[in-house]
Amino acid sequence: MNETLFCVENLRVAYPGSKSGETTRWAVDDVSFTLNPGQRLGLVGESGCGKSTLGRAAMRLLSASTQVEGKVKFKGKSVFDLTPSELRKFRGEAVALIFQDPMTRLDPLMTIGEHCLETLRAHQPELSRKACKDKAIETLETVKIPESRFSQYPHEFSGGMRQRVAIALALLLNPKLIVADEPTTSLDVTVSAEILTELTRLCREREMGLLLISHDLAMVGEYCDRIAVMYQGKIVETGAIQDILRKPQHEYTRSLLQAALHIQAVSDDKADLAADLAADELSGLARGLAGDLAADELLVSSGKISNLSAEIDRSSATSATKSAAKAILEIKELKQYYTLEQNFVAQLFTKDKQFIKAVDEITFDLIKGEVLGLVGESGCGKSTLSRTILQLIRPTSGTVEFEGKDLTKLNKKSLQEKRRQIQMIFQDPHACLNPLMRVGESIADPLFIHNLATPGEAKERVEAMLKRVGLTPVEEYYYRYPGDLSGGQQQRVAIARALITHPSLVICDEPVSMLDASVQTQVLELMQSLKDEFNLTYLFITHDLWVARFFCDRIAVMYQGKIVELRETEELFRNPQHPYTKTLLSAAPLLATQMG
Repeated sequence: MNETLFCVENLRVAYPGSKSGETTRWAVDDVSFTLNPGQRLGLVGESGCGKSTLGRAAMRLLSASTQVEGKVKFKGKSVFDLTPSELRKFRGEAVALIFQDPMTRLDPLMTIGEHCLETLRAHQPELSRKACKDKAIETLETVKIPESRFSQYPHEFSGGMRQRVAIALALLLNPKLIVADEPTTSLDVTVSAEILTELTRLCREREMGLLLISHDLAMVGEYCDRIAVMYQGKIVETGAIQDILRKPQHEYTRSLLQAALHIQAVSDDKADLAADLAADELSGLARGLAGDLAADELLVSSGKISNLSAEIDRSSATSATKSAAKAILEIKELKQYYTLEQNFVAQLFTKDKQFIKAVDEITFDLIKGEVLGLVGESGCGKSTLSRTILQLIRPTSGTVEFEGKDLTKLNKKSLQEKRRQIQMIFQDPHACLNPLMRVGESIADPLFIHNLATPGEAKERVEAMLKRVGLTPVEEYYYRYPGDLSGGQQQRVAIARALITHPSLVICDEPVSMLDASVQTQVLELMQSLKDEFNLTYLFITHDLWVARFFCDRIAVMYQGKIVELRETEELFRNPQHPYTKTLLSAAPLLATQMG
């Protein structure tokens, strides 16, 4: 029998200030599990349940003021007893951690190549510079980053491309265990599939363990051997993938499966599978978990989901009417090119400048009242397109007409007035929430920027919006800081901030990709109801094809800076025309097929 590679025994973690009277609130509460060489364990659960805390505690990455109890052993040796020099070798050579946010690992002042070379020189000083560079380039190419980008900086990469760099850095030293904390959150399905296939191959060939922390049940089901379900700091269920997916025992596991299946079960052939967990059973689960505010917020009633599906069906049925309506946004021949910086020698021998065509001659219309999905691989130009529409970056050429006005020709003052009507919901709510501002202040801020309300009026409008997005009691959430909220709650604050100025168009850049399935459905239901109430139009950017199918009227597929296909949602899924669209659809993991 193989020696146990990684062992967690009765681990408990509490953050500073987590005591209430004599009671300690444990972020991780009495967790135990083992991982053998070559084994792949998926750790799933809601945002805020303690998944990431567990991974960081196991790597000794938490602050000294954090209270930690229990044992963590790697090949029989206690991780908590390692000396500083042993710990340095342990991190990277024995165990590598892939963070959800790659910018926590990347220095903005260092090129991608320098990151790789520094890692190799620190752990393998006997290697020559050429050997280090060759190994770095080979590893980067494993995650689909070409040698030509070796000398570029992190800010020149998209979020998904930066995540690929973080994965490459983890693979550089051939560790025995990889702790991957949401490693593919910002990656499209094709790149996710390629990287996870590579990780599973390495696990098999090198007897490398993988602890995959994720909210994506379908992905865990496809790439892991075993699954552990975490809820409120505890592991409530663990076992083989097929056993858990086919016959979940814990009520929370069943609720996660129900939420995930509802998002994926759009067409008739998947509806029967989604119906396996009946509506009355889910209603019972919600009652069973009642009494805990976070659980109430995360669990989704089947009635709400059914209503949302019906609303989306009605929206699709009226697509012909919408096509005759006036476009709120018209994009014509839009280009956004970036010049690649070259060294002095290259400039002497190269006459023509090299460009990255982030957005390349894109043309489309967005009809008032519709939800247009924009899907494509990381680095294809989706986020660049959204920022160009907002004129946060000026285009190389082309026009962006919003309500009949060409935004590319407006002066700064006129553009700011128009931006009140165009708001954005970011993938990471931290991108728009100041950690030093209370929730109420963050939501009110756009009102003061655009001179739309007095302080008294702003407070009233913010309180009404907090109630509308489900953050109650209002008086409690108004004075909280973003760091005091879960991921789903933070995203609700971001939505409230975007809608406080009553915009006409909302650009949603991966608004639910960092959320687990149950919270995803809650947020999508909220966005749909707000769309109807405020007469909104959405440009919905996502790499999750099933979320796009669930939520969007039409879908545009973007590839290498171009839109290669734009069709009605169901038509695109049933009869894709472009080879890249077919590749995307074939690569998307489907939970229902893994349930037998």
